Formats: sequence, structure tokens, C-alpha cells
Amino acid sequence: MTGRYVVHLPVVARDLPAAQRLARVLACWALVLPRTDPGETTVSAEDAQDVRHRVFCDLPLPEGRRCLLRDGHDGACSRRLGGRRP
Repeated sequence: MTGRYVVHLPVVARDLPAAQRLARVLACWALVLPRTDPGETTVSAEDAQDVRHRVFCDLPLPEGRRCLLRDGHDGACSRRLGGRRP
């Protein structure tokens, strides 16, 4: 046992893109809480919870933090959700 626990918070969305958008919003809001790791956020269908879809790119950035853009985004990684500012 690692001593870490993961909280699963089920929410309902009409399709995968809507679920990923909702998960991004919730995960970014949770950044105000200590010890949250939004980069590891995934979504899955209720009846296929073993098939998870990443929400964030989560690649490491030069300053040691991680990219917060959607998984599979175009262009350079960024900590800004809009990707407009470095």
C-alpha cells in the first residue's frame, strides 16, 4: 500500500467531449486545494470504467510544472487553459 488514496467523484455528461470539458473545469477549480493533481484526471463510461480517457496533456514544462491544455492539443504546451500566454 502506497499511503495514497484517490477520490473518485462520479458526474454525468452526455458524451465523452462533454465529460472531458467538465472534468477540466472541475480539476482546474480543484487547484485551489492542496495536494490535487489535475494532470492525472481521466474520464470513463459508467459501464466501462477500466477504459479511461485522459483530460489534460500533462507533459512536463521547463519550469518543472505540467501542461494544463487538453490531451492531444495542437501547438506548444502551456499552463494557461487558453494557451494564449506563456
